Amino acid sequence: MKNTKLIKITALVLLFCSCMNGLGAEGDKILWQIGTADNNTAEFALGPDRSNLYSGRFPHDVLFVAGQSDAKKDWSYIQPGPADSWAGSKSHTFTILFGLKSTPRSGKCTLAIDFVDTHSSSPPKIQIKINDESFIRKISRGAGDASAHGQVEKGREHKLIIDFPVRALKTGNNEISIKSLEGSWVLYDYVTLRTPRGVQTESLKPSTRLLDVYSEPFLVKKKGGKLYQPVLASVMHIGEPVEATVSIKGLESAGQKLEPGFKVIEGFAPAVNKPTSIEVDVKVAGKSIGKQSLAIKPVRKWEIYVLHHSHVDIGYTHVQTEVVRKHWEYFKQVIELARESADYPEGARFKWNVEVLWAVDSYLEQATPNERRAFVDAVKKGWIGLDALYGNELTALCRSEELIRLVDYAQKLRNRYDLTINSAMITDVPGYTWGIVPVLAQSGVKYFSVGPNRGHRIGYTLSTWGDKPFYWESPSGKEDILCWVAGEGYSFFHSGRLDSSKLFGYLKRLGDSEYPYDMVQLRYSIGGDNGPPDPKLSEYVKDWNEKYAYPKLVVATTSEMFDEFERRYGNKVPKARGDFTPYWEDGAGSSARETSINRDAAERLVQAETLWAMLNPTGYPADKFYDAWREVILYDEHTWGAHCSISQPDSDFTKAQWKIKQAFAIDAEGKSRKLLKDSLAGHRKDTTTVTAVDVFNTSSWVRTDLVVLPKDMISAGELVKGPDGKSVKSQRLSTGELAFLAQEIAPFSAKRFTLQADKVHRSGNAKAQGAELSNRRIVLKVDEKTGAISSLKLKGNNIELVNPESGLGLNDYFYVAGREPSDPKRNGPVKVRVKERGPLVASLLIESDAPGCNKLSREVRIIDGINRVDIINIIDKEKIYTQEGVHLAFAFNVPNGIMRMDTPWAVVQPEVDQLPGACKNYFTVQRWVDVSNENYGVTWATVDVPLIEVGDITSDPRGKTVGWLKHIEPSTTLYSYVMNNYWETNYKAGQEGPTTFRYSIKPHRRFDSGRAARFGIESSQPLIAVPVDRKAAVQQSILSVKPAGIIVTAFKPSEDGTARVVRLFNAGGKSEKARLTWAKPTPKTVWLSNLAEERVSKITRPIEMAAYEIVTLRIPLPSM
Repeated sequence: MKNTKLIKITALVLLFCSCMNGLGAEGDKILWQIGTADNNTAEFALGPDRSNLYSGRFPHDVLFVAGQSDAKKDWSYIQPGPADSWAGSKSHTFTILFGLKSTPRSGKCTLAIDFVDTHSSSPPKIQIKINDESFIRKISRGAGDASAHGQVEKGREHKLIIDFPVRALKTGNNEISIKSLEGSWVLYDYVTLRTPRGVQTESLKPSTRLLDVYSEPFLVKKKGGKLYQPVLASVMHIGEPVEATVSIKGLESAGQKLEPGFKVIEGFAPAVNKPTSIEVDVKVAGKSIGKQSLAIKPVRKWEIYVLHHSHVDIGYTHVQTEVVRKHWEYFKQVIELARESADYPEGARFKWNVEVLWAVDSYLEQATPNERRAFVDAVKKGWIGLDALYGNELTALCRSEELIRLVDYAQKLRNRYDLTINSAMITDVPGYTWGIVPVLAQSGVKYFSVGPNRGHRIGYTLSTWGDKPFYWESPSGKEDILCWVAGEGYSFFHSGRLDSSKLFGYLKRLGDSEYPYDMVQLRYSIGGDNGPPDPKLSEYVKDWNEKYAYPKLVVATTSEMFDEFERRYGNKVPKARGDFTPYWEDGAGSSARETSINRDAAERLVQAETLWAMLNPTGYPADKFYDAWREVILYDEHTWGAHCSISQPDSDFTKAQWKIKQAFAIDAEGKSRKLLKDSLAGHRKDTTTVTAVDVFNTSSWVRTDLVVLPKDMISAGELVKGPDGKSVKSQRLSTGELAFLAQEIAPFSAKRFTLQADKVHRSGNAKAQGAELSNRRIVLKVDEKTGAISSLKLKGNNIELVNPESGLGLNDYFYVAGREPSDPKRNGPVKVRVKERGPLVASLLIESDAPGCNKLSREVRIIDGINRVDIINIIDKEKIYTQEGVHLAFAFNVPNGIMRMDTPWAVVQPEVDQLPGACKNYFTVQRWVDVSNENYGVTWATVDVPLIEVGDITSDPRGKTVGWLKHIEPSTTLYSYVMNNYWETNYKAGQEGPTTFRYSIKPHRRFDSGRAARFGIESSQPLIAVPVDRKAAVQQSILSVKPAGIIVTAFKPSEDGTARVVRLFNAGGKSEKARLTWAKPTPKTVWLSNLAEERVSKITRPIEMAAYEIVTLRIPLPSM
């Protein structure tokens, strides 16, 4: 490190009182003042909002010299702490130097430090040293991050007063230091030193002080090829420039010039192969200023693999349409940079990782033929690495089939251009649903590079898994992927570019943690989110590797790095299994209406695909389905809005981004409805008066359920008859809709019902009276004070399923104003009335005021002949920008009950099936949660809300009382976590208007995982009724699957239009043999397939499936 960085004298402006005539004057008690008492940070360096530049501007922290320095240039407005990863996760010291000509023998001095703000949850503990006197103080909590980003008016002022005797000062040079020992940042307003009148100042006397001697983890080659390791001396010099050297074992370094300020000078010791103590002598102008013993360790032969990429935020930094154009330009730039460095040494040639494929999709669509060829050619040459995911998804929000669509575009690229894509990246997001493992593995992805955010709401993601590669095993145990969470996240260089101090600090941390590998993954993105390629990267790496023998830098693609890592260490990497329960999905509750719309759209697309497979497989509009799934995926992608969405919710910038984000959900809804309608085009008959409807079952099991015909469907009458001519139970609802019970509809088939103008068959046992509902199986009561269900029992066993000791009911409304959940508020007085009286459908409507709402409406419904309770809530939300949360409690009474939850392609029991470090404050579920003991239980289905809390309200983690949970106790109480606005950026600041939230509750005997899965799908994928010509043919069942635990999650035409694709999932929780029975003409061949829908091998016998295994089949169409 011969060209060690000189720290210019980083000092504060010393503002002396007006009566002083310079440093030598006396008469006023203020000896010096730093800054101005104005609760502002703009007068300091980097102020008021450029904290990200701290490490580059002040690599050795701040040095203040009285009377010489300029606060605007030399004193940072922010002092980081060890908790601040953006500043190296280390202590930082601000040093003030001043000279005194004389001091009185007695008297008191006062050092006053005024902070504009401190970190809101992790304020620092600081050490103030005044020469040899030391004082340690804990700073109180501040107001939040807004002040650090320039909004100083939002800060919470904190004053620190240190009184000390004047004898602590001395004639000559004096030093005051402020060191952050723990915690996070502070923002400065001013620093003042008051002294007795007898204190006289003078200029600093020349001096050179040895501060520290240490080593760095690198090796260089000297003459003869011998390896040497560095010894570095940190020196503070005051005075004229002078020459310094470092001597070790008789080897003296070349002279190095000391300018005033901090400097690090360098010497070299022969490389050691065991811990060795050496004596280091630092000389200035030929005279020793200090000797120190230093224990040096062998230097590991590190290889740092630099994965250069841009973090793709679809929005946030710029409006989405501008972001995509930026990435298009990056693609052109990186191809040119790779071409220019093609002759560089191996490892220094420029390479670029396309983190996610969203921008590639549109780039190749609009590119010229030459641009398209150049891009594909760059991929084939290894200049550009493609990673498989379409976006940086909030994976747990995805429906099971949606996760598979997340890798659809990667499949298209592989097939269209004959490319290999065997790695995936995900960035910023902390936590990933377990089902991502089989999806990646079955799509040909072996490697998963994870680069999480380095500190914002990440819980234990990095502290548990940072730089601890592991093989992540799928829920079935049949697949695994090599997963590596980058220890420094993805944004290590957002405030600068590659530099030795950060690299060596990182390697030291790895060494201290006993990291067992000599290969290191380094995510490298510059310039912030959506940042550009670094045109100097290859030159830097080439120069570095010429200078250092180790560590070596290797510019690589994700796939190249993992290939090499697995080759060297694959047999040493541990395995782990469980859900990496995510931390950021809670933000979806900031736009609950759109989240519900998107969930519905994903389910509707699955049903639409099924209907195309049943009715018109050769006409399947694959491109339109791709576009619709793309909308669904982009809504669940992690970028919700502008970086200022919370601080400036009504700005044009924020509104423009939300309009586009919201449109993903709205367009997904519109496109999915159109595709569903089109699938039935050849079957549907729209007439003025409807005389017949076909009810389609798009599931792989027999279904019985309520069908509700819309009010605007003019029917021939209210009498409903089945195919056998017998009347079926029906009821005209108070809304004008016509409801009837459709029974025993075979898998993948339709059943016809006719409508006649005759007396309605009013049979059934569903009743509503007062605040009670009952049918032949269920009886329930509503609490007339809270509006919650206070009692739920199955007739016959009289077991109470509502926990009487909890003080809670089912569907019990709670509102948290602020971040602290210790005193949540219930709704106001309720009005309970009968809405539907039966005999088929009976329901109660519970209306009330509620905090945070204009109005709260809750309907509880039961259906004759069906063993479940349906809940339809409408929350008419009031627009509120202050922090808030809406929760609905469901306190089940199932003694010794075990809670299990449905996630994509897995069933997860909290604590038991979670990876260490996973989120436990809230969970993101798909369709159902079950609470069961050995004898009975309850399955709870959620249609619209993906988030739950277990046992209690445990958000927001940034509040004072909750924090990030490491453990949760078993509980049979859950809260549906409906709405929130707790984030400080990205997500919505407020939401308003009516939104519907639907739930269903099904009591049962012993837990059956397959039955729970079927119930969840039934709640989210309803039977579909369509008006038809009563004389037309009825769609018969074309496929059935046994045993019951194995369900079909997708039944669709193949993308190439020549086959049907069937995706099986063993939801039953135990190994089974799947048997498929087809209607005639029976398929001649059934192929085992993959997620690319390719033929793998012929199926000739029942398919053996492990619990929670996914199997995809391809069945050629009869004419093929």
